[in-house]
Amino acid sequence: MQNAGKYILFLGIVLTVAGLILIAGGDKLRWLGRLPGDIRIEKEHFRFYFPVTTMILVSLLLSLILHLFRKFF
Repeated sequence: MQNAGKYILFLGIVLTVAGLILIAGGDKLRWLGRLPGDIRIEKEHFRFYFPVTTMILVSLLLSLILHLFRKFF
Protein backbone atom coordinates (compact mmCIF):
# COMPACT_ATOMS: atom_id res chain seq x y z
CA MET A 1 0.00 0.00 0.00
CA GLN A 2 2.90 2.38 0.59
CA ASN A 3 3.95 2.13 -3.07
CA ALA A 4 0.43 3.02 -4.21
CA GLY A 5 0.49 6.04 -1.92
CA LYS A 6 3.80 7.19 -3.36
CA TYR A 7 2.48 6.87 -6.92
CA ILE A 8 -0.68 8.82 -6.13
CA LEU A 9 1.32 11.55 -4.37
CA PHE A 10 3.75 11.76 -7.29
CA LEU A 11 0.89 11.95 -9.80
CA GLY A 12 -0.70 14.75 -7.78
CA ILE A 13 2.55 16.70 -7.74
CA VAL A 14 3.05 16.24 -11.48
CA LEU A 15 -0.51 17.38 -12.24
CA THR A 16 -0.15 20.39 -9.95
CA VAL A 17 3.10 21.45 -11.61
CA ALA A 18 1.60 20.93 -15.07
CA GLY A 19 -1.41 23.03 -14.12
CA LEU A 20 0.77 25.83 -12.77
CA ILE A 21 2.86 25.81 -15.94
CA LEU A 22 -0.26 26.05 -18.09
CA ILE A 23 -1.72 28.87 -15.99
CA ALA A 24 1.51 30.89 -15.76
CA GLY A 25 2.74 30.33 -19.29
CA GLY A 26 -0.48 30.05 -21.27
CA ASP A 27 0.52 32.65 -23.85
CA LYS A 28 4.11 31.46 -23.97
CA LEU A 29 3.08 27.89 -24.82
CA ARG A 30 1.25 28.70 -28.04
CA TRP A 31 3.87 26.77 -30.02
CA LEU A 32 2.79 23.57 -28.26
CA GLY A 33 0.52 21.82 -30.73
CA ARG A 34 1.81 23.81 -33.69
CA LEU A 35 5.19 22.22 -34.15
CA PRO A 36 6.64 21.22 -37.52
CA GLY A 37 5.38 17.73 -38.21
CA ASP A 38 1.94 18.26 -36.72
CA ILE A 39 -0.64 17.41 -39.39
CA ARG A 40 -3.33 20.01 -40.03
CA ILE A 41 -5.82 19.84 -42.88
CA GLU A 42 -8.44 22.56 -43.13
CA LYS A 43 -11.05 22.68 -45.88
CA GLU A 44 -14.37 24.44 -46.19
CA HIS A 45 -16.46 22.10 -44.02
CA PHE A 46 -13.75 19.85 -42.68
CA ARG A 47 -10.91 20.16 -40.18
CA PHE A 48 -8.45 17.46 -39.30
CA TYR A 49 -5.66 17.94 -36.78
CA PHE A 50 -3.18 15.30 -35.68
CA PRO A 51 -0.32 16.63 -33.50
CA VAL A 52 2.28 13.93 -34.22
CA THR A 53 5.37 15.89 -33.17
CA THR A 54 3.70 17.30 -30.08
CA MET A 55 2.63 13.81 -28.97
CA ILE A 56 6.17 12.50 -29.43
CA LEU A 57 7.61 15.40 -27.43
CA VAL A 58 5.10 14.94 -24.58
CA SER A 59 5.73 11.18 -24.59
CA LEU A 60 9.49 11.67 -24.30
CA LEU A 61 9.04 14.17 -21.48
CA LEU A 62 6.70 11.87 -19.55
CA SER A 63 9.04 8.91 -20.11
CA LEU A 64 11.93 10.92 -18.70
CA ILE A 65 9.90 11.98 -15.66
CA LEU A 66 8.77 8.41 -14.97
CA HIS A 67 12.31 7.07 -15.44
CA LEU A 68 13.64 9.58 -12.92
CA PHE A 69 10.81 8.73 -10.52
CA ARG A 70 11.56 5.02 -10.70
CA LYS A 71 15.27 5.62 -10.27
CA PHE A 72 14.95 7.73 -7.12
CA PHE A 73 11.88 6.16 -5.52
